[in-house]
Amino acid sequence: MILNYIWIALFLIAFIVALIKLIFLGDVTVFPAVMNSTFDMAKVGFELSLGLTGVMTLWLGIMRIGEKGGMINILSRGVSPFFRKLFPEIPKDHPVTGSIIMNLAANMLGLDNAATPLGLKAMKQLQEINPDKKTASNSMIMFLVLNTSGLTIIPVSVMVYRAQMGAADPSDVFIPILLSTFFSTLAGIIAVSLFQKINLFNKVILAYLGGFTLFISGIIWYFTTLSKEQVGMVSSLAGNIILFTIIISFILLAVRKKVNVYETFIEGAVDGFKIAVKIIPYLVAILVAIGVFRTSGAMDFLIHGIKSFFQFAGVDTSFVDALPTAFMKPLSGSGARGLMVDTMKNFGADSFAGRLACTFQGATDTTFYIIAVYFGSVGISKTRYAVTAGLIADLAGIIAAIFIAYLFFA
Repeated sequence: MILNYIWIALFLIAFIVALIKLIFLGDVTVFPAVMNSTFDMAKVGFELSLGLTGVMTLWLGIMRIGEKGGMINILSRGVSPFFRKLFPEIPKDHPVTGSIIMNLAANMLGLDNAATPLGLKAMKQLQEINPDKKTASNSMIMFLVLNTSGLTIIPVSVMVYRAQMGAADPSDVFIPILLSTFFSTLAGIIAVSLFQKINLFNKVILAYLGGFTLFISGIIWYFTTLSKEQVGMVSSLAGNIILFTIIISFILLAVRKKVNVYETFIEGAVDGFKIAVKIIPYLVAILVAIGVFRTSGAMDFLIHGIKSFFQFAGVDTSFVDALPTAFMKPLSGSGARGLMVDTMKNFGADSFAGRLACTFQGATDTTFYIIAVYFGSVGISKTRYAVTAGLIADLAGIIAAIFIAYLFFA
């Protein structure tokens, strides 16, 4: 529903701006340019979607190997003590705990197809122990915010789009996204914990949050000691080594469990092909709307207005060109994806704006969409502070992404 309003608004605003330019500025080229952009962006969307099939097929095949090899179970066992403290209202040994951990583990690995059904199942189980069936419980809100904060270990889709848009090293955003999404999730957990009066100084919570925070801080400190050239080289090398190590780990775990690795890869790869083809109409639709919005001049008005504000404040404005992706992400995943692609198309996949847009895309998730789907699936109408906490996490992820992008790519 939100995407429907966004799509209509983009076209209407583009028409109004183009009309103003024609009437008051005498720009007779604006409407032909706008119409040409619809054909150009439709072609770009179609070609991009077809080009995604190979890389998407590869990665979803690898993800299926990891899933069958037991990586989700390993992650689940690793974080279960932490999650028992974050969800104190859930009875001990209740099956919903397993569903929550499995959902979040699937999200961390980029297994969206597995994560959503697990998430809906977890929400249904949480509703069964919810005393007020119309009002979101504390456990529901914590679960939702952990989803909306978008914690992802392997940002598959972002790397796939970067590869398709001609990035020299599609995985160079891997570490920046990992750092940004950590801060988003940390802010979400702290915000919800303050609302729910969860003791953040509990030794288990402190050990997990403190340990991860020190580790992430150590990574950031290390990169601040390097020159700009060394940051790029070390980040690229480390990111690719980590990714390839994960692939090898998936394969070895699958072999250990006597999984037929080749057939499992093919099984996942088939899904990857289907998904890549399925997104063609959605990608074309949003890219055409964004193309019209940009060609009419409406995007320029928006960006120049924001740039003027930050210039007046004496702030470097290199990050502003990527901000539309950040603004769209809480509202619509496909809309943000379209703006990310549009940014890479106009500024280059390896430009600062292009890389920052990709970092924004991977740093958080679609807050309003997730809340609507998950709460809607169980009939929750009173969401309490879920939206507030989710947006706090989004804001933290956006701010972290900007600072980290300057560290890695400026």
